Amino acid sequence: MSKVIVESLVYHVSGKGYESRLVYEPGALGRPGLVMAPNWMGIGEGAERIAKEVAEKGYVVLIADLYGQGVRPSNADEAGAAMMPLKNDRAELRKRMQEALAQLLGQSKALLAPGKVGTFGFCFGGCCALELARTGADLKAAVSFHGTLDTPNPEDAKRIKGSVLVLHGASDPLVPREQLPAFEAEMNAAKVDWQLLSYGGAVHSFTDPNANVPGKMQYDRRTSERAFRAMHNLLEEVFTH
Repeated sequence: MSKVIVESLVYHVSGKGYESRLVYEPGALGRPGLVMAPNWMGIGEGAERIAKEVAEKGYVVLIADLYGQGVRPSNADEAGAAMMPLKNDRAELRKRMQEALAQLLGQSKALLAPGKVGTFGFCFGGCCALELARTGADLKAAVSFHGTLDTPNPEDAKRIKGSVLVLHGASDPLVPREQLPAFEAEMNAAKVDWQLLSYGGAVHSFTDPNANVPGKMQYDRRTSERAFRAMHNLLEEVFTH
């Protein structure tokens, strides 16, 4: 039985406090590290559940606190108010993801395997994972689950060092269709090793058991399982070669 635990890590950026979650199995030696960007609800029970499931596969996961210590949305209005300023300021978004990565690499509670780091995220967090890759961070992989794909600086894709995997609901009304060919063109122009898997019938938030807005945001167990399998296949590939 896995003994994965969740611990809070408090750090400061420009005088502001952030409180991430480190999810790991104590005593495990040299595991790959992953920065997880949660959906717009931020750090909470749902994010911790996913992080535990991923950590049980043999990873050290740090759930990034993108909003700041004490900012924990409890409903869609609060989540939107916390998310939109960041989504509209990609430089700040990238900075916060870079600080979360630094927090993962700098912590001493869980020993990481040298050079084996990646990122993954959900919805807004999927956007964040891709933006971290576009900074040129030393990542082996970046994975987006039902996230938006646009970026204000497509040429930054040339900085991407690892593989990119986008897991997309083909019927997702919250990811504009024109973003898909634009993303493909961006990745191709930068010669990135990329994949885009489009799941028929799936809409936004297909990995979230609490999502229940038919036709818009809805959990899909089969698609969720397929998507996580695709992520784990890629991580196994990039971390073992």
